[in-house]
Amino acid sequence: MYRYLNGVEAGASREARRGLLKEVVDELRAGKSAADVQDRFEQAVRGVHVSEIAAMENELITEEGVPAQDIRRLCAVHEAVFQGTVQEIHRFSIPEELPGHPVHTFKRENRDIERLVNFKLKLHAGKFLKQDSAANVQKLLNDLSLVSEIDRHYSRKEILLFPYIRKYQAYGKSSMMWGIDDHIRGLIKEARAMLMPYRGNPAETGNAIYRLIREINDMIREEEQVLLPAALEKLTEKDWAGIARDSGAIGYCLSEPEEVWNPDFPEDHSCEPPEENPSAAGQQEGDTGERLPAEKLELILKHLPGGLTFIDPDGSIVLTSGLGKCEYAHAAGPETLFTDDPKGIDDLAVRKLLKEFQSGLKDSGDFWIHTSDQFVHIRYAAVRDDSGRYAGALQFSQDIAPLRGAGSRKRVPDRSESF
Repeated sequence: MYRYLNGVEAGASREARRGLLKEVVDELRAGKSAADVQDRFEQAVRGVHVSEIAAMENELITEEGVPAQDIRRLCAVHEAVFQGTVQEIHRFSIPEELPGHPVHTFKRENRDIERLVNFKLKLHAGKFLKQDSAANVQKLLNDLSLVSEIDRHYSRKEILLFPYIRKYQAYGKSSMMWGIDDHIRGLIKEARAMLMPYRGNPAETGNAIYRLIREINDMIREEEQVLLPAALEKLTEKDWAGIARDSGAIGYCLSEPEEVWNPDFPEDHSCEPPEENPSAAGQQEGDTGERLPAEKLELILKHLPGGLTFIDPDGSIVLTSGLGKCEYAHAAGPETLFTDDPKGIDDLAVRKLLKEFQSGLKDSGDFWIHTSDQFVHIRYAAVRDDSGRYAGALQFSQDIAPLRGAGSRKRVPDRSESF
């Protein structure tokens, strides 16, 4: 065997091997093929366990600033040199290829969705167009029931990923993608409405289903070719850990992640408030001198009849609660407050109101969102300490559409009425 290999000794140090590995990455980025750099890659990794190769590749990302997509260029070289062990290397060096990482979960769900719509749904749609029997109608309804789980995929993207996308300005106008998500949700409802009850219009129904399939496939391509690569460029491992940790509360599409992804730093826990005063940990002081346990406070917050959000003075969401949840948010910066939902309230109006809170000009403000089936009242209220210093804002939102139809007066029961 060679003692010196292009200036790198056969028993070279880790630093020298990493340097050669970086040269290989640079050559791939410059346009060379996997075959062109295969020999130099072998020189860099000869006699080294795959875990160390993966560690060196990860160091190139974390310590030398090599973009993760450049490390991915080594895929073909791994395949040529190691054959069966390429998957093991990637499990060490590229976190998003690990089961449980949010990107891995999004992509795994996309594969499940593709199989469902491009094979099962499309097959049943073809049979339905040939014979729109009750049995074929039911098969389509069963398929669409599964397709509707895509809402969880989109909701995780919108609620957990988009705030970071906006914070880092990683991807154009995320509200446009949210609008397309809503369009796809609408197509699913439209197709189901055509089949339940079925009114004998096979051509129109078939066209609606094929349009739905096309839109879903287009969104998958947009996510995987543009959105997720852009997110991987900007989000930190801690950002991804926060998304992974909170994903279960929203739910998954078609199947659960195979594993739990645990990065190498301590986890924060939703619904566990920071303990600023260790002597009073887990309790809140009341006016009577008695203490309200933190778990009871959480139960109260969870059972509010609407959504309550506390916003720091810098505009970051700290706590969201009500309607069955209580979550301490992971700091995604000031942009976290401002929703990408195209149906939401105007960002500029909210920003203006919060500035007026800070200046003392206003103490509250109200907004309304009216859709076909909801009438949402959103109230913002300034939070100030005893000295009058601005400490943040509360946002309370509630769908009052059911209340608007309840009549002009609501009274307590008479004594003669049973409860």
